[in-house]
Amino acid sequence: MDWSNVTIDELVDALKEVEWSQPPRPLAEFFAKFTVPKTQSKWDGRVKCNMYYYRSNYFVLFSLVLVIAFIRNPFALVAVFLTALDIACLNDSFAVSLSEKLTRTVRRFSPPLAHKLRAPVSTGTRGRPLKGTVYICGRDRRIFVGALGLVTALLWWYSSAVITILGALIIGITLPFLHASFRTPNLKARLNSFREEFRAVWRGYSDA
Repeated sequence: MDWSNVTIDELVDALKEVEWSQPPRPLAEFFAKFTVPKTQSKWDGRVKCNMYYYRSNYFVLFSLVLVIAFIRNPFALVAVFLTALDIACLNDSFAVSLSEKLTRTVRRFSPPLAHKLRAPVSTGTRGRPLKGTVYICGRDRRIFVGALGLVTALLWWYSSAVITILGALIIGITLPFLHASFRTPNLKARLNSFREEFRAVWRGYSDA
């Protein structure tokens, strides 16, 4: 298979269809042999072949870089989580469900406080007011989202989470790219690619 003739779209489609549950390749093979590609076409084919063959290793490497970054700056992880939570609260179903879970949790420790966190009496069923306003812990959803957004913005600024995440993304993308550029594709990688290609074609004939 001439990987230099494979387009980026075809590579992406192939990565979507193949199994990602297979374990990463052994480290002895992953770091076996590195050479500088002699031509542009060989470099292009090498990168695509390695991206396909070592996809599990690259995913683990990318995840490891993110884990190390968040361990060094745990506030960045909290900032990302709160940002996702703030955005999710804009969804009515999620906001109502979150309010119910928070109220039930507080009720275990302080029933009077849980009673104060209930939505106003004038609301409809499941915390939805008749006029369409959604409440979280007895307060208008907009107040909750605004307050959480302010706290999240301060946390992003205080923890320098942008620098941490951008740095992790750059490193997590650069390392696999450098490996794919200089790792010499071995015969096993080529045979494995042919085998998976044959299986894909065979499945196509079976479906037809």
